[in-house]
This record gives sequence, C-alpha cells and structure tokens, in this order.
Amino acid sequence: QVQLVESGGGLVQAGGSLRLSCAASGRTFSSYAMSWFRQAPGKEREFVGGISWSGGSTNYADSVKGRFSVSRDNGKNTVYLRMNSLKPEDTALYYCAAAQFAGVVTTTRLIGVWGQGTLVTVSS
Repeated sequence: QVQLVESGGGLVQAGGSLRLSCAASGRTFSSYAMSWFRQAPGKEREFVGGISWSGGSTNYADSVKGRFSVSRDNGKNTVYLRMNSLKPEDTALYYCAAAQFAGVVTTTRLIGVWGQGTLVTVSS
C-alpha cells in the first residue's frame, strides 16, 4: 500500500496559480488511479480531478474544468494538480488520494489511501 504526502499549498490572490504535488512511497504507485479531492469548511469532501494509472485518462469536476489539470510522473512516484485562474471559492484543504481501480476515480467510496491534505487559500 502506498503512503501519500501532499505539498505546494499556500496563500494566493484570485487569478493566480499554484501547483500541488503528491509524493507516494512504495513501488506499486503506477498501479494506482490517483485523484484530488478538496474540502472547504462546513462542506463535504468533493472530487476535483483524477487520472488513471497510466495517465491516459483524466476527469475533472465541472467547477474546475479548463482551469485545473492533473498529471503524473510514475518514474518519480508523484502526481500533480496544476491550478490556474484561482477563485476564492477554490479555498479548501486539498487531498491526494489513491485507488486500485482501472479507470479514473471520482468518488470517495473507491479511495483506499488518503494523504494528510494541503491548504489552499485564495484571497479576493
């Protein structure tokens, strides 16, 4: 089983960009579908974007489509979330997640491993 550690969160002005990274331990990283979820205060955890084990397929929440992109480097055991044109409503704790699944995972029910989260704050 992999372990996940996110980094790259911080404070950014609206319209700015950030890139989150998620480093995975373990030699089986390339067999996991990887996803990003976020949770704002008082709200449920929601899907942001995900990528298949090979990197050949991606999927995004409508709220971030066209602004965020997920990529992975299986040689570095790392998945990334590039966030552009950030809005105050993107403020949340962002979680990296792994699932042993053939496609792209968009639901928390299939997630087997969670990272600890990294905070993104977007000021207006």
